[in-house]
Amino acid sequence: MTNSPLAGASPRPLAAACPQQTAASIIAAAHDLLGHLAAGHRIDAPALRTAMQSAFGASDASGGWDWKTAYEAVEVAQLLFMRRYGPAIHARTADAFERLKLVERIARLAPTQTRRSEEMAAYQQFSTPLGLAWVVGFAADFHPGELVLEPSAGTGLLAVQAELAGCRLALNEVAEVRAALLGSLFEESRVSMHDAAQIHDRLDADLVPSCIVMNPPFSAALHVETRVTDAAFRHLSSAVARLGVGGRLVAITGANCAPDQKAWRDGFIRLQERSRVVFTATIAGSVFAPHGTAVETRLTVIDKVPADDPKQFPVSAGTAPDLVTLLRWLIANLPPRQSITAPAIQPLVASRKSTAVRTVVAKPRLVPAPAHEPSGVPLDYEVIDWQSPSDGQLSDTLYEPYTLQSIRVAGAQPHPTRLVQSAAMSSVAPPKPSYRPHLPDGLVEQGLLSDAQLESVIYAGEAHADHLAGSWSVDASWDKVEAAPDDCNTAVRFRKGWFLGDGTGAGKGRQVAGILLDNWLKGRRRAVWISKSDKLLEDAQRDWKALGQEPLLVTPLARFRQGTPIRLEQGILFTTYATLRSDARENRVSRVQQIVDWLGTDFDGVIVFDESHAMQNAGGGKSDRGDCAPSQQGRAGLRLQHALPDARILYVSATGATTVENLAYAQRLGLWGGADFPFDKRTDFVAAIEAGGVAAMEVLARDLKALGLYAARSLSYEGVEYELLEHQLTSEQIRIYDAYAGAFAILCAAAHKIAYREVAIMRRNAA
Repeated sequence: MTNSPLAGASPRPLAAACPQQTAASIIAAAHDLLGHLAAGHRIDAPALRTAMQSAFGASDASGGWDWKTAYEAVEVAQLLFMRRYGPAIHARTADAFERLKLVERIARLAPTQTRRSEEMAAYQQFSTPLGLAWVVGFAADFHPGELVLEPSAGTGLLAVQAELAGCRLALNEVAEVRAALLGSLFEESRVSMHDAAQIHDRLDADLVPSCIVMNPPFSAALHVETRVTDAAFRHLSSAVARLGVGGRLVAITGANCAPDQKAWRDGFIRLQERSRVVFTATIAGSVFAPHGTAVETRLTVIDKVPADDPKQFPVSAGTAPDLVTLLRWLIANLPPRQSITAPAIQPLVASRKSTAVRTVVAKPRLVPAPAHEPSGVPLDYEVIDWQSPSDGQLSDTLYEPYTLQSIRVAGAQPHPTRLVQSAAMSSVAPPKPSYRPHLPDGLVEQGLLSDAQLESVIYAGEAHADHLAGSWSVDASWDKVEAAPDDCNTAVRFRKGWFLGDGTGAGKGRQVAGILLDNWLKGRRRAVWISKSDKLLEDAQRDWKALGQEPLLVTPLARFRQGTPIRLEQGILFTTYATLRSDARENRVSRVQQIVDWLGTDFDGVIVFDESHAMQNAGGGKSDRGDCAPSQQGRAGLRLQHALPDARILYVSATGATTVENLAYAQRLGLWGGADFPFDKRTDFVAAIEAGGVAAMEVLARDLKALGLYAARSLSYEGVEYELLEHQLTSEQIRIYDAYAGAFAILCAAAHKIAYREVAIMRRNAA
């Protein structure tokens, strides 16, 4: 019997023990249980309890260990058994079915896992049953000496199959105790602790596996409390991206994660542009039942060879009632592995070396990925003097070609399509800036941001570096803002905002991502991106990814229930105006309060109000029917701005406001109550601009640009040609049209008769 390092000590709660100590005790218990397996004896509850109490020096009742930890000790015992007796099983018979039979016989000696812990539920830690792990290894067809990656390695039951085949291992596991277990059990292997949904972006560029085996969580994600339906597919996509060309991936997922399912078909089509699904089959829930869940699962095999037709998939073999059937289907339908080539992965714009989440085990043999964060370099640009063209005489056109007027960015590429601005806007130049953004080295040269887009990043940073004039008092509801007296101890100053008013095609999303990235590289690792629709989340992630960043850092607020803490250490929180306006209810704080609690009242990062015109009528107004109350969305947007006075506010809209009173949401531009414009109150501002009409609005936009607070470019239509397309109606089409018109006339006449009849009845009844 192996003694625990904690034996003889006073009982110590499991939560208080460090991961290394817990892992050492689990391994000690596993060595004790190995004797039961070697003797062919079933591990029952009393035997398991005895081994755990001996290893931990305490009982489960005293909090020394829990049953989830005990089940992990059983799994480690199975691993140790396979490591010791696996070669003998292999030598005993060459028949795959006989080998599977022997492995399943050992698996049946383990107790059924009937109890769960909070961590097990949160991470969906359902380890691969030993028999299924062996079948996964059969499907993987390991080649001796190759590098095998397991992104969600758990307790190592899949990894040991590759080890027995003579493979090198790279293991990843985010749970601390399990990662410590892997570090002790696989001493010569790399062990990292990344979110496996981002494994491709986190690992070193030189780590290119030729085979990947995985059993990811089906619907759970880190820092997300609610169900994430595409969790398994995210893991799958990232793993395929990391897999070397010609390599093979074998994955266990939920049964519905299949190419023939409508929800996943488009995703698998995208996967098949660079890889090929060669086998898929559902597995009956009874296979996983010994490990605590009876849900149906799926075995999918993918080879890193582009499919001939990405829209064509192999027919699912069906639902395997047991592992013998699954093995038979694999033998009959699984093609042999392709030849392997593993070219070096090209780094993205910024250095993308992997980052260890935390130290796993304090032992030299454990090799965590080196800590490295994307770094930026100051953007180099030249300040220039602008002169209006043609001796100050503008052309008689409505729009003028757009050029950078106050700066010149060395090496920057022009916008892919010509840009223009209104004649009024072109008559003034923005002020000469001094702000230097930080961006990844090489971004400018690669043209990921054009010169006009880089100008936006510069001027947004320039505006955000200053504060509006005056000090202000904000009430507890964040609804009311008043000028603060000199002796007010709670007075705040509001940081200036910036307005991006570009039209379609200028790349507003890419510019927003550039502004966020600049602040990210300066250490401001939390931000908020608010837009009109949750469907724009993918666009936001696309624009963030286009600059070489991890798209999953853009996380939807909808994944956190209202009233619960937002558990993100860093990231860009994406939400909609409809979500933002949710008030407090049923002892749950409002969405605005939830965001403020996450950011902190001293937050100085970026808040993006995308499609900011959705906050129109934030201050109320007048209509033909009288006064209009402020809109809920507008009020919510103002509350967020009031609650976080030091936030860097970015307004984004091609149509900032249909009427001047709808600019109430844009308080950070200082249009009233400040030093830049002669309006003490918003009502004075609205009255003056409305009196001036469209011309006054043009002057306002021009002055905002001259102050460095606004930019508005549009795509040029110069050179665009169009042709009238005339369609000659056939006699049959004319007949059909006339028939519809005649039918409509009959319906209209009948409707009028009904209306007259109803009026006559009402008059008769009134008499």
